[in-house]
Amino acid sequence: MQPHGVAKTHFGTRLARAAIALSVLAAAGFAQSPQPPQEMAPPPDPPPVGEWRRLFDGQSLKGWKETPFTARGKVRVENGTLILGAGYMTGVTWTEWFPKSNYEVRLEAARLEGSDFFAGITFPVKDSYCTWINGGWGGGVVGLSSIDGQDASENETSSFRQFERGRWYALRLRVTDDEIQAWIDGEEVIYVALEGRTIGLRFGEIELSVPFGIATYSTTGAIRNLEYRLLPPPVKAAAGP
Repeated sequence: MQPHGVAKTHFGTRLARAAIALSVLAAAGFAQSPQPPQEMAPPPDPPPVGEWRRLFDGQSLKGWKETPFTARGKVRVENGTLILGAGYMTGVTWTEWFPKSNYEVRLEAARLEGSDFFAGITFPVKDSYCTWINGGWGGGVVGLSSIDGQDASENETSSFRQFERGRWYALRLRVTDDEIQAWIDGEEVIYVALEGRTIGLRFGEIELSVPFGIATYSTTGAIRNLEYRLLPPPVKAAAGP
């Protein structure tokens, strides 16, 4: 049996170590606290409505920054492809103007290694943000995080899909003032009418992806042919007599 004084000393040492560990974690969390994205004015010559514009030039990270996730993996450009290496989360965030509504995004994405989401696309929905998860929760969940406080595994957009490693998938996202739609290989997988719904992000570092970003979770993903275009505002139905 240890002397009583020794036991107290060991207990005090453990408390001190725990306090230091908590301080380090708190400092790390504070350092990573996301700041509201800087409001950017539309460019003086915005692209014509309906005209596709490249977001990724296939050669560099021009217009992007590595998202400062904790314990992120390596980001690189290789053979015209954006590679997001495996980490806790790894991603890139767009640094230039991006529309808040009435736009469409298309890209191709592949899971190269790992078993979780390989294309988590964070995007604006008017004055809010949302994330389209592809391959989450162990590899197959598709959906939006979050709607009315429920994430992609819980709300009505949730579905399961078998994603093959190394295969390219064509993803398309459309956001208008009235709705969110998404397609995989031409098949509609998400439709949400926005009236009366609360759109937001899942709590955590995904907030670092705003206003527009792409991320992976414990998975190596690849992105290519990333483009966007502006859409005309939806036509409002005429009021009745």
